[in-house]
Amino acid sequence: MVSAPHEAMHRIFQEYPGLFSQLSDVLGLQLPPLVSAELLTVDLTENEPLERRVDTLLRIRTENDGPFLLVVEAQGKKDPGKTASWPYYVTYLNNRYRLPVLLLVICQDHATAAWAARPLTIGLPQWPTVTTRPLVAGPHNMPVITNVAEARKDLVLATLSAITHADNPDVDAILKTMSVALRDAPESLVEPLVEFIAQGLGNRPAAQQWRNLVAVDLSFYTSPLSEEIRDEGRAEGRAEGRAEGRAEGREKGHAEGQAEALLLILEARGIGITDATRERISACGDPDLLRRWLVRAAFVAASDEIFDEETSADR
Repeated sequence: MVSAPHEAMHRIFQEYPGLFSQLSDVLGLQLPPLVSAELLTVDLTENEPLERRVDTLLRIRTENDGPFLLVVEAQGKKDPGKTASWPYYVTYLNNRYRLPVLLLVICQDHATAAWAARPLTIGLPQWPTVTTRPLVAGPHNMPVITNVAEARKDLVLATLSAITHADNPDVDAILKTMSVALRDAPESLVEPLVEFIAQGLGNRPAAQQWRNLVAVDLSFYTSPLSEEIRDEGRAEGRAEGRAEGRAEGREKGHAEGQAEALLLILEARGIGITDATRERISACGDPDLLRRWLVRAAFVAASDEIFDEETSADR
């Protein structure tokens, strides 16, 4: 069964074909500027009972060179079957479209990336007839982006980088960076990128970290993931309301949610939180006061400044 990380690693190219232009620079492949990219059918089945499909197939056009085909394969683990299928994809597509073919493999771990990068040969050892050399992007060569300004330079590339580094020990810092970088981006870009990261993380522990960051301020996000988080919050609020009284439960649940969001904003911005500040925030049950603190959290330089009535955020 196809996994969510598998889908995210190649479908991001369907949504943003221009990503390959930036990725080629990262991987050291010199190409003229891309002019256009056309999504093609991924079905490579012939008139046989055997069905063959690639993950993503694009027809790429550049300014100076002629068009070529880009095959994007998401590879979550070593698969001996690819020794035969990848050369088949390349030769079949070349024969069908009469265009050069480039095979790009996206991985999330070093071992799979090293395995995928090996040339695949068909023929005799002393004279290979066909050699397939995949271009591989993975944790071994994708940049680790923990700087917000760097992420904002190319949010799509930064998203793919976050997906390929899903198992990186610094994934928390990578995800915090993406959360802050996406905050000022257009909603039309934020929504799909939030989902791609969620899919790319799969069921890893970092997936919950990403959910928490998305929940910091849901007004920034209207994606299916944020809607899911909102629905969970409503369900929890309803359950608590039945136990403690509907009005009291809603107010308490709202205040607790605001307090959690406030702490997450400060953490996402890299601002240290003292024990006294954390205790004061968690103990506050006034939604209006918490809302004022929440607004200030986006501007202050130190956590205790959210309590200052004279901060620039209130002026």
